[in-house]
Amino acid sequence: MNYILFGDQTRNSLLPFTFIRPIADIRVGILTIREKWEKLLKVKTSSLTEDYLSVKYPIVKKNDNILINGSILPDEQIIREIGKLEANQTLVVDDTIIALRLKAKDIDNFDLDLIEGVTPMITSSKPRKIRNIWDIFVFNEQVLKDDYELLTRGRKSQSIGTSNRVVEPDNVFVERGAKVENAIINCSEGPVYIGEDAHIMDGSIVRGPAAICRGAVVRMGARVYGNTTIGPYAKVGGEIINSVIFGYSNKVHDGFLGHSVIGEWCNLGANTTVSNLKNNYEPVRVWSYIENSFVETELQFCGTFLGDHSKCGINTMFNTGTVVGVNANIFGTGFMRNFIPSFSWGSASGFSVFEIEKAVQLAKRVYKRRNKVFDKNDESIIRTVYDNTFNYRKL
Repeated sequence: MNYILFGDQTRNSLLPFTFIRPIADIRVGILTIREKWEKLLKVKTSSLTEDYLSVKYPIVKKNDNILINGSILPDEQIIREIGKLEANQTLVVDDTIIALRLKAKDIDNFDLDLIEGVTPMITSSKPRKIRNIWDIFVFNEQVLKDDYELLTRGRKSQSIGTSNRVVEPDNVFVERGAKVENAIINCSEGPVYIGEDAHIMDGSIVRGPAAICRGAVVRMGARVYGNTTIGPYAKVGGEIINSVIFGYSNKVHDGFLGHSVIGEWCNLGANTTVSNLKNNYEPVRVWSYIENSFVETELQFCGTFLGDHSKCGINTMFNTGTVVGVNANIFGTGFMRNFIPSFSWGSASGFSVFEIEKAVQLAKRVYKRRNKVFDKNDESIIRTVYDNTFNYRKL
């Protein structure tokens, strides 16, 4: 069977993180949503996504296809139900399509609002759906535990080393090539996953549930609290709690990051600090790309959402519930505004436009430092996002 992950109208509420990736490639827990589906289905998937993203995430169509909603977090019950779908049958929960089975000729006319001639099947599961950017860190505790079980079931951990202090060592899993030196790992409140070739340095304290993914580095003396995911090849230091860093991003110095989501290829300067609680303890409001204004999260704790490729200078202060687009470059003193559009350049005293040619050149340099290539597909996506976000920079 051929499996295709599609994005629904939720995509706009997950901006800025869906500017440069399909919904399914959002990381929550240890794995991305796509990786969860592929692990459970035991197959590779492709994407039905926006035209400009398809240059990097092309769709693969075959005669018989099952389309799966990329904003749904899978479980084994859903996998069994999907396996029972017949032609032109759809698996649903409330008003949300989870999956449907279509011929290749019907995919070109696929429209979530105009699906005709399909037979609904109601799921007996209670799936989680990522609807808002804050769901990424709100769901992270339970999803991280679920991913830990999925990844470690029936497997044996590598030795963690005798120089470390580990509380409840049965709840830590160390992949091949990982290094943990003179650290404290506390698994009394949840598991700790340490990915292949990850490095946890001397004096670091990691409290579960937490994930230090493949190739990630936790610098000396870092404090990583529970419900935190450090994505692949990210580098972190300072204090972090209940946050998700997608990957390839740097927060290597002191400073606080809490109840936040950081995209890929970001850099947080030394002593960057995020406010995750208002002084009056009221619920936090954040910018909505759908409403074009601020909306209620109903959360008391909510930090910063930093879009891919965005950077901030030393001593940057982010206010509670700040949303930053992609390719922003932020510096200077004082609390930043609560919404910073994509390709903004400046500080609390004012912003100008980060011109696209400079943004492309910076991305190429950053990729090269990690022995990666910012190719023509990456560049095409960034240039399209620059054009598509023009109006936000006039706000």
